[in-house]
Amino acid sequence: MRLEVLTKNDNRKIQNGIIAKIRDLMNYKNLEPGDKLPSERMLSEKFGVSRSNVREAIQKLEFYGILKSKPQSGTFVADIGQVAVNGMMEDILRLEDPDFKSLVETRILLELKTVRLAAQRRTEEDLIRMKEALEAYGKKVENGEDAVQEDLLFHLAIAKASGNSTMNTLMLIITPEIITKFEEHHVCDKGLAFMGIKEHQDIYDAIKDQNPQLAKEKMKVHFKALYQYCYNI
Repeated sequence: MRLEVLTKNDNRKIQNGIIAKIRDLMNYKNLEPGDKLPSERMLSEKFGVSRSNVREAIQKLEFYGILKSKPQSGTFVADIGQVAVNGMMEDILRLEDPDFKSLVETRILLELKTVRLAAQRRTEEDLIRMKEALEAYGKKVENGEDAVQEDLLFHLAIAKASGNSTMNTLMLIITPEIITKFEEHHVCDKGLAFMGIKEHQDIYDAIKDQNPQLAKEKMKVHFKALYQYCYNI
């Protein structure tokens, strides 16, 4: 099992440029809610960027509900009103990269909820996915290797097991930035990695036993050292 780290910092300026051009296109071409956007090919040629860059920008606007893609039909402006669309796009263009503390706080809030849901809803397939990530993490830590990605694979498996697609999506969105920040701050070099082996096992056991309250308590224990470290840097 392998986690592809797709850092988007390098593409942020390109994406924001495309988003700004899509906003201008909507305003000056009078694209109203419900109207169809030009194809990715046409936009890439018009903006002088690759189709993959256009696709990423469109996906970002889809995530925020500004655009809607319909299979075999194309991409359309969401039916939420032009004033609201413009305001939301301006906010998206002003979004800043999250700082380390913000990422940690968001992750903790999300995971205290997802772990409870995972304990209630997990399937045998979910348990297998968690166990594989848990074992991969333990093996790397014991070999003295960096195990940040394996750590997060375990937590992503919990998010998936929660059965809540929105929470799962939010975890997937913040994970690349978490990996970057953890490596930047050498989090797993601070003695947390070895502690994580038993803590992961405790969380897994609580989920396997379908005990939501215990799973939440074990997740709190797991995050205690990270939280303290975060506020001491």
